[in-house]
Formats: sequence, C-alpha cells, structure tokens
Amino acid sequence: MSTRVSESTGYGPNSQMSALGYVAAALVVIVLLPLLPLFVLGWLVWRAFLAPDEEEHSFEKWRRESGRPPSES
Repeated sequence: MSTRVSESTGYGPNSQMSALGYVAAALVVIVLLPLLPLFVLGWLVWRAFLAPDEEEHSFEKWRRESGRPPSES
C-alpha cells in the first residue's frame, strides 16, 4: 500500500520554499551589511600592501623586446 505525501507534481511553483528562501537571503544581508565597511577596508589594505604588482603587457613592448620590426601595413 502506498502513502500519498502530497499532490504536487513538481511543475508548479512552491511558494512556501520561495518565501523561506527570501527570508533566509534577507537575514544574510542584514547580518553581513554591517560588516561591509570591514570588507572594503581589508580589500583596500590588501591591494595597497599585499597584492603583487601586475606588470602591464602591451603588444608594442613585446615587439621591442623581441627585436621584431614594426609592421608595414
């Protein structure tokens, strides 16, 4: 004998789970919003002191270093 758990076929919206998801997302935002200034400050300190200096690469620099002549086009 089988027991029916629900009449849902899985094709319709599940409003209870959607509401629970929105409430959970709102709580996460409320908890993390006061920490946003700390994240920004940490990111700025990391970029200023700890991030490796990225050397910009350009096609002209590569051409000069490889000894290739400029294109004639």
